[in-house]
Amino acid sequence: MTRARREDATTTPADPAERAREIALRSLTQGPRSCAQLRQKLVDKDVDPALADSLIARYVEVGLLDDATLSAQIARTRHAERGLSPRAIRMELQRKGFTPADIEAALEPIPDSIDDRAAEIARKRWVSLAGLDEDKRTRRVVGMLARKGYSPSNAFAVVKDWQRADKAGVD
Repeated sequence: MTRARREDATTTPADPAERAREIALRSLTQGPRSCAQLRQKLVDKDVDPALADSLIARYVEVGLLDDATLSAQIARTRHAERGLSPRAIRMELQRKGFTPADIEAALEPIPDSIDDRAAEIARKRWVSLAGLDEDKRTRRVVGMLARKGYSPSNAFAVVKDWQRADKAGVD
């Protein structure tokens, strides 16, 4: 059944405010959203922007939306689980529409340099590529760290340490 058939006159509320609430709540049950993401979703569904703004303001007031908490949660999980750098996390938070103040507060506890988690992820990759020549191995590990948002200088520094350890026979 297509979406148009599901949203016919019998299932879609006549009141625009009620329709907007249903769209918003359906979106929020699928997962947490930033205020900007929810607003965009509502506007995409032909909800009046002023109505969308008032609905979002009400949801912020009652605690259904909290951009500061959500941005901090996203930053923590992206860093801890995926090993992303602050730069990569910043870009994701910007795409999701968080304010610069929320982004800065969320990134404050995350170090800019390669930390233990990122080094661990890169070390696993380094070990898994043991059969390749050193240049190819280096490029792949540095490339992986670059995709996670780390600077080339930090990535090369980590790889150089592992190259020295491999030559010295240290695990």
